[in-house]
Amino acid sequence: MISDKRIAIQFLLVVLVCVFVSGDAKVRCIESEREALLSFKNGVFDYYGYLSSLRSIECCKWYGVWCSNTTGHVIALQLNIRLQGEVGSSLLELHHLYYLDLSWNYFGGNPIPDFIGSMKQLQQLFLKGCNLSGIVPSQLKNLTNLQSLDLSQNNFEGPVPGFFGSMKQLQQLFLRGSKFTGIVPPQLGNLTNLRVLDLSYNSLKIKNLDWLSSLSLLSTLDLSQIDLSHTNWLPQILSLRFLYELRLDLCNISTIKVEPTVNSSFTSLSLLKLSDNQLTPSSFPWLSNISTTLVGIDLSRNALGGPIPDAFIERLVLVETLGLASNKFEGQIPKSLFNLSRLITLDLYENDLRGNTDELFGNTSGKGILESLQILDLGHNKLNGPVPDLRAFSALTEVYFGGNNLTGFIPLSIGQLSELRVLDLSKNLLEGIVSESHLIKLNKLKKLDLSFNSLILHFGPDWSPAFQLDAIFLAKCNVGPSFPKWIQTQRSFSNLDLSRANITDEIPAWLWSVSPSLTNLYLSDNQITGIIPNLSSTFITSIDLGNNRLSGPIPLFSAYVELVQLSGNMFSGSISSICSVFYGWFWNFDLSNNQLAGEIPDCWEQLPNLFSLSLANNRLWGEIPSSLGHLHDLTALQLRGNSLSGEFPSTLRSCHKLNLVDVAENELTGDIPTWFGEMNQMTFLNLGTNKLHGSIPDEICNYTFIRILDLSRNNLSGKIPDCFNNFTSMAQNSTPADLVRLGYVNSFSYNPPLPNMNLKRYYGYSLFTWKDREESEYRKNLIFLKLIDLSSNRLSGNIPKSFSSMRGLISLNLSSNSFTGSIIPDMVRWKC
Repeated sequence: MISDKRIAIQFLLVVLVCVFVSGDAKVRCIESEREALLSFKNGVFDYYGYLSSLRSIECCKWYGVWCSNTTGHVIALQLNIRLQGEVGSSLLELHHLYYLDLSWNYFGGNPIPDFIGSMKQLQQLFLKGCNLSGIVPSQLKNLTNLQSLDLSQNNFEGPVPGFFGSMKQLQQLFLRGSKFTGIVPPQLGNLTNLRVLDLSYNSLKIKNLDWLSSLSLLSTLDLSQIDLSHTNWLPQILSLRFLYELRLDLCNISTIKVEPTVNSSFTSLSLLKLSDNQLTPSSFPWLSNISTTLVGIDLSRNALGGPIPDAFIERLVLVETLGLASNKFEGQIPKSLFNLSRLITLDLYENDLRGNTDELFGNTSGKGILESLQILDLGHNKLNGPVPDLRAFSALTEVYFGGNNLTGFIPLSIGQLSELRVLDLSKNLLEGIVSESHLIKLNKLKKLDLSFNSLILHFGPDWSPAFQLDAIFLAKCNVGPSFPKWIQTQRSFSNLDLSRANITDEIPAWLWSVSPSLTNLYLSDNQITGIIPNLSSTFITSIDLGNNRLSGPIPLFSAYVELVQLSGNMFSGSISSICSVFYGWFWNFDLSNNQLAGEIPDCWEQLPNLFSLSLANNRLWGEIPSSLGHLHDLTALQLRGNSLSGEFPSTLRSCHKLNLVDVAENELTGDIPTWFGEMNQMTFLNLGTNKLHGSIPDEICNYTFIRILDLSRNNLSGKIPDCFNNFTSMAQNSTPADLVRLGYVNSFSYNPPLPNMNLKRYYGYSLFTWKDREESEYRKNLIFLKLIDLSSNRLSGNIPKSFSSMRGLISLNLSSNSFTGSIIPDMVRWKC
């Protein structure tokens, strides 16, 4: 950020003024200040050992300490080194300290110490990301000389203190993401020297922006995630003549509030961010009015639609960064974009833009157009044609064409882009062979994504590419039959996806140690064999090896693991190894469709954040463990197809978030517990093919979201509760959007962040009999099924009249019971 650069420059000036004491300089640090620093050190835990230098006599040579070159007094302290502990009051002895930066340490949720308010000489105070909490102490108002204050990314309580308005010397105030609540105090308008104000990403509200007019020197303003829909924000903000950087993301801004014409010819605005709002195409006139000075503009994730207007593009004469991603733009990409001679980043990701790549890029070669372009993102549109020859854009570092309709072969010219760091051609219709020649000069490449094309990767067995990748995505490419040996030359990748890559090889032993940075590994849907070693010393957090031919015991995982998908293999033995480690981050665990045996271990308190658990279709026996009740976030529980016995443990009633339970095809006994009705988010419930008895409890009437209810092939008796009119999901013919989004989808993001990299994995499945056919497995499309199966029980009485309300039902099976009476007339007209 621009503001961060200013802080760095300011700190550099401090250092230059101080002149760091070294060598044989005569000036030595003051003994009392040395003792104060040692006392501070003794109050913290220095995990990385940065403070080991504090053993020497000369404290002015210590890490993070700067002294005056004339007096020897400590005047600056910068320790951003992940210390743990408390801020010691010994810092009060540093009477000449005017720069204090303790950002990115961990102070255990303690409040800001009151004594800092007594350090009246301070001019710069930075406590960003320190896990501070509580209320900001009023003693800080005594820091009347303070020019910069950064309390960002903490966990404070209550409102932004009004007394900040009395700190008249403040030039920079950063409160980003610190959980402040309430109304923004208008007293901030008293800070007439303020240049930078960041109130973003809190839970704040603004009554009006009248106080902004007093901040005439303001150059940077960030009010992101503050609702401005009821304010007349545009004229008030643009009246700030020196405003250079404006960030208003997630501010609920719509076109209605910005209709009045605003004379902004005097503005010096250079960076404008308005992403995640509700702007519509009628916003372009006023956007054009302020665009001639803009160097960067981000309008991503709005409601902008229609063609991208040439009139708007033509006024962006200085623009270097243009973000229009995730809108509703359609039609051709305007050729006027190629006249933006300073453009560095062009992001048109996820729109409805069409056109042929030959027509779009074919006439640019040799004209020097967009020579400065470094990042080009046209992903997830509807472009057709071949992968274009991009050699005219010699400065390109990131290219995204994923999710279009590109056809043909990948041209060899792509390998000439020597500055390229990211190449994403995923999810197109590309075919042909990719060889070493395609990547010949890509020495700086960090991310390669060719996934979900019909490509054949043909590299020599001894090929050692010049690049070192961070992310390798080759899913559904023909990589096999052998495991690609060239990956062994890559020493720093964190993401590897070779799913559905036609590999029929043994998993190589070197894979687990070749890259210490490996965190996400996806090798599903191949024919890979072998045994998985102990992974507890690795940094793998997400691993998907599903649907292969792997065998042996379930390995130990890293304590930081988040997702494990090992279904559809031949793993055997017990799963009790999970009891040996506390997994604080583990949220998705799928061992279904293996050969695991024994009892389910009773230690699930070791995985307290588990969201989805599937042990289906193994050889497990015994009772459902009571410790599953510790999983208060559990949403999906799948234990079907085992030999489990006994009754449901009462502790499960604590799992209120359960919306998918599938324990079919076991030997469970007892009644269906009445407390099942307390799980009012239940959407899919399959208890079929067990030995349950008793009646169907009335409490199932609480299942307003239920879409699948299978109680078939048990020993249930009595009448069916007449409350099916409560099943509102069954009455609808559509699937709610939030349920479609759920779908047991897990998304992973590339780290370090690169735009728009997204993987999806679907979890959650079940087996159901539909229309008297053989059982069918529903996986990705489970959310679209609506089914009730009560067949093969001993139910009696009349069919409830409330059945007539379920017009969205796809399958209803009441056969092999003892019902009496007549069929409800409305049911005859159903389309089941």
